Amino acid sequence: MICDICGQKGARTRYITRSYGKGNNLLLIENVPVINCSHCGESYLTAETLHEIERIKLHRRNFATKRTISVAGYMLGNQSQSKKPTTRSA
Repeated sequence: MICDICGQKGARTRYITRSYGKGNNLLLIENVPVINCSHCGESYLTAETLHEIERIKLHRRNFATKRTISVAGYMLGNQSQSKKPTTRSA
C-alpha cells in the first residue's frame, strides 16, 4: 500500500480499539482500521474511516452493545488504582 503522507510503498493497515467520550458517555469502537507507514512513521485514518466513526457515534444506540469492563486509573509511582467493573457502551 502507498502512504498518503509520504507517497512511499510500505504502508500497512492495522486494527485498533478507539475510545470516545468518558464516564457514562464512553463509547469504544473496535477494529478501527489505521494506516501505518514504515517509511515515514505516520499513522492515520482514511476519510472513509472517519465518516464511518462519525456515523457510529451518531447512531450509537443502534450499533453499541452494553458490556461490563474493568477500568483502572494510572497514578505516578506505578500505583494503579483499580475500580469496580462498570457497564459502558462498547
